Amino acid sequence: MNRARPDIPNIVSADRIFLTAEWQHLAMLNYEVDAGLLLPFLPAGTELDLWQGKLFISIVGFRFLKTKMFGLLPIPMHSNFEEVNLRFYVRRQAGNEVRRGVVFIREMVPRQATAFVARTFYNENYVALPMAHEIRSVGNNGLEVAYRWRNGKHWSGISLETDGNPGLPGEGSLEQFITEHYWGYAAQPRGGSVEYRVEHPSWKVWQVRQSLFEGDAEKFCGNKIAAALRGKPETAFLAEGSAVHVMRGQRL
Repeated sequence: MNRARPDIPNIVSADRIFLTAEWQHLAMLNYEVDAGLLLPFLPAGTELDLWQGKLFISIVGFRFLKTKMFGLLPIPMHSNFEEVNLRFYVRRQAGNEVRRGVVFIREMVPRQATAFVARTFYNENYVALPMAHEIRSVGNNGLEVAYRWRNGKHWSGISLETDGNPGLPGEGSLEQFITEHYWGYAAQPRGGSVEYRVEHPSWKVWQVRQSLFEGDAEKFCGNKIAAALRGKPETAFLAEGSAVHVMRGQRL
């Protein structure tokens, strides 16, 4: 059964906002992996989050639009851009609350300043590379979505084609699990980790009839994880996205 779609929670406080933006057309390719691949990246204070006994990594490409620092200040030439990231899923017990979050293994954007800010404030694994995207309508209500990046002379990318109409993911579904992790965690160079909250409503998703990762997986994420990306994803879907608030981080 699908849930009623909530608005962005009302706990957002202006003095806690680090960044506001719109995330649109999130292409998500999800692969089952062994825990041994992820434990070296696990931030202090978190544990791996499983869905029905399975661990997943996701390659996610999306449009980052109308970006403002501290919810107020647009950054000239850096408001609209693509991002592609490789992530996995964790959880942390905070008192009586279980906080389900995301850890980024690799994040790519086309702007050096964007990568610098994310590395400086959160120690996130951002790099700046030439990037491109394509979003176009096909058939009856279908979409073809692609995100690409160039490393050296060679382009890599992810692409998918939707099937049917979008809808809220079912209760307990993998799509709900993937899209509804509202915290971010980043390991820090001198130990410990930073925790931050990302506010957004539940997203409608499209199922896809086909999806593809192509290119140099080793340069993207290293030899061990690259082997997982050469197989067929367990699932792939397109999330519509929404306005988001990324809150200031706190060190654990």
